[in-house]
Amino acid sequence: MRQTSQISKFTSLRAGFAALSIFALIGVSGLAIANDAAPAPAAAAEAKPAVPGKPKVDPAAGEALYSNGDASRGVTACLTCHGPKGQSATATWPKLSAQHAAYLTKQLKNFKEGTRANPVMMGMAATLTEQDMQNISAFLVKQPVSQGVAQNKDTIELGQSIYRGGIAAKGVPACAACHSPNGAGIPAQYPRLGGQWADYTNAQLLAFRDGVRKNSSQMTTIASKLSDQEMKAVSDYIAGLH
Repeated sequence: MRQTSQISKFTSLRAGFAALSIFALIGVSGLAIANDAAPAPAAAAEAKPAVPGKPKVDPAAGEALYSNGDASRGVTACLTCHGPKGQSATATWPKLSAQHAAYLTKQLKNFKEGTRANPVMMGMAATLTEQDMQNISAFLVKQPVSQGVAQNKDTIELGQSIYRGGIAAKGVPACAACHSPNGAGIPAQYPRLGGQWADYTNAQLLAFRDGVRKNSSQMTTIASKLSDQEMKAVSDYIAGLH
């Protein structure tokens, strides 16, 4: 009888130990599963874009579009007029190399919207998406700065005076205040002017003064106070800045 009782107790102990072992195994397995699953949220977070909705700029795609265009969409290569890497060969077309990307993108948008009038550029920009514009601008801003020289020795002092000091009597501010002393401009605010063709810069000042170009009220106000001689002098001086 006593032996039977001992066997019963032994059996109970074995059953209890087995149950504890099962619970322990379940706990360890659960911990392992939890540890394996933990990295999932981090991976999901990495998959999210840093700035949702903002397209990634692609300079390589911009170079391809600038140099070759896209016949399937009716996009003409910019290189045709503005030259390799934005180094145009004539004052008819502005130099675009090293120009600030934000400024270039804004001008392309203005052409497409019609707020900056130019029959050729309005047609060119019409086929571009905003992504295209950003890509082209991202390519051009990385190109070497184009340098030029002032041609008119008779007006160099007048041009320098206007660019660096303005014309106080007329309320004309110094160009250097916004476009910087060496004509490099200020990224995302004011364009690079240094090295630009004098004839092109002069044409833009005239366009602002005459109301043909309307996409900068600040420049319209300034240009309206300049004489033809003053425009030509400062434009020639700007061509030699670098």
